[in-house]
Formats: sequence, structure tokens, C-alpha cells
Amino acid sequence: MSNEKIIAVVGATGAQGGGLVRAILAHPESGLKVRAITRDPNSERARALAAAGAEVVGADLDDRDSVQRAFDGAYGAFCLTNFWEHFTPQKEIDQAANMAAAAKAAGLRHVIWSTLEDTRRWVPLESDRMPTLMERFKVPHFDAKGEADALFADLPTTYLLTSFYWDNFIHFGMGPTPGPDGVLGITFPIGDKPLPAIAAEDIGKCAFGIFRDGDALIGKTIGVAGEHLTGAQMAAAFTALIGKEVRYNEVPPEVYRGFGFPGAEDLGNMFQFKRDFNDDFCRVRDVDFARHLNPDLQTFSGWLQANRAAFVG
Repeated sequence: MSNEKIIAVVGATGAQGGGLVRAILAHPESGLKVRAITRDPNSERARALAAAGAEVVGADLDDRDSVQRAFDGAYGAFCLTNFWEHFTPQKEIDQAANMAAAAKAAGLRHVIWSTLEDTRRWVPLESDRMPTLMERFKVPHFDAKGEADALFADLPTTYLLTSFYWDNFIHFGMGPTPGPDGVLGITFPIGDKPLPAIAAEDIGKCAFGIFRDGDALIGKTIGVAGEHLTGAQMAAAFTALIGKEVRYNEVPPEVYRGFGFPGAEDLGNMFQFKRDFNDDFCRVRDVDFARHLNPDLQTFSGWLQANRAAFVG
């Protein structure tokens, strides 16, 4: 037991972190042991992880000392931030700084930083290709994570570029909804370009594969996706699942930005970035390599079948 490597998992009760926790628990032969980090160790989800065999530790990403205590004695850590909890990019950057400093102080041997592109490398703030948001961002929830990459530069880090969650069709209100004519539809401003996407659980499983592979991926940037599908292809998969037509509604980014829900401008810019720089975005999200990391990687149709109850009454 003394040879086991403790992996501290930030966001252990969430989508990505929870997937990693469950992957480690499911593979005791890996030599990895999980330390689940959460703000509230007494929450129902945290108690469920403890019951499954995880060490559960409380920490607040806004409190650097608490993060360091949670990292102390660990071999590695999975680090992420959640923009959608607070809609504040600077808070993401500050939390990343706390995790990076804590990782350094704790002497971690391997850090995975769950990140995204800084879109300002493609669309400078002065460009009118898309509106500038919050004064200094184009896609706030992307740019903040990309900006924070530099904070991990002097650590043994693997940079894990994530993709759109298929789970957003269930939890983010993006699933098929009836149009004015009653026909179901999914709506995106991506034109006919493919959208790299993945089951959130599989991101955690890919992170497990990175830790399992040891030092081989330290210093590298790894992008993962389950499939690259167009809006029309996703709509066809929904049609096959539900048994009635689901159409793909293509809208311009400026229309999507005006939908009015919290984060609509951010997401409108995000989808435009993925559309306008599709080759760059897709190239770094390698489905085959994701399957190497996670042999159980789901396809979209497989994910839909596993979540059939969410879409078929």
C-alpha cells in the first residue's frame, strides 16, 4: 500500500473530477489512490465517494492554504476551475494561481491542468470579428483558462484540452426542443463544421489514462474528444434515438449571442471560434489518442443510448 500514488482530484463531485475519481476507484491495480477534494465533504455526493472508497478532503480554491493542505503528501493532482459557478474569469485565474502555488509547495510530481485555448491568440481584442466581453476577453471561459496555463509552466504539468460535453444536452438546456412548427431541433451557430465533443465522464477517464501512463505526457498538451460531429449528424443521431425528426437549426453567432440566457454572449463567441478556426480546434482533439487513454471512450450514439431516459419519455 505504501507504494500507491495519491492523486488529489479537484472538483471531485463534479463532471470531470468525478469521472477521474470513479476511474481510479475502478482500477485498484493501477497503483493510484484517490483523494477527492471538495468544498463540502458532507454533501451527498462527497459522502457517496467516501462510501465507494475515496479519501474525501475539504478545500476551497479561493483559500490557497486549504488547497496546499489537501495536496500535501500527494503524488499528483487534477486541477480545474468552473466558470459557470460564478461567471468570473478573473476568479478562475486566481483559483488556478492558488492551485499552482499549492502544487509547487506540496512538491507534486505530476499535475493535470484542465484547460482550453486562449482565443485571443486567434482573435485579438481589437478585432471586430466578435465582440469583446468583460473588457478583456473574447471567450471568457476559454481565455481565462488559457491565460492561466502560464501559471503551471514551472510544474510537471500535462495540459488537458477538453471539448464540449454531450451532457450539456441534458443539463444545459441544449437538448432537442420543439420549434414553432412543433418539429424538434437542436440549435448551434457552427454552420456545417464538426464540433469536437465528449461525455464528461470520459474526460475524467482520459485523465486517469494520463496519470496511468506516468511521466510520458508531462510537459505536453493533450486534446480529447469522443467524436467530431456536425450539427446535422448530431440531429440525425437524435432522430434515430427518439424515433421522430430532430432537425439542426443553424443560426448566426450574432443571433445566438442575443438569446438572452446567462452566458449566451460567451457561448456565441465560443461556437463562432470553433466554427471559424475549426481546423485548428479539431486538430488538437484526437479521438484515437483519447481512446488510447480511455479504451471505453463513448461515441455519441452510444452516449445517447446510455442516457435514453433523458430524451425519450
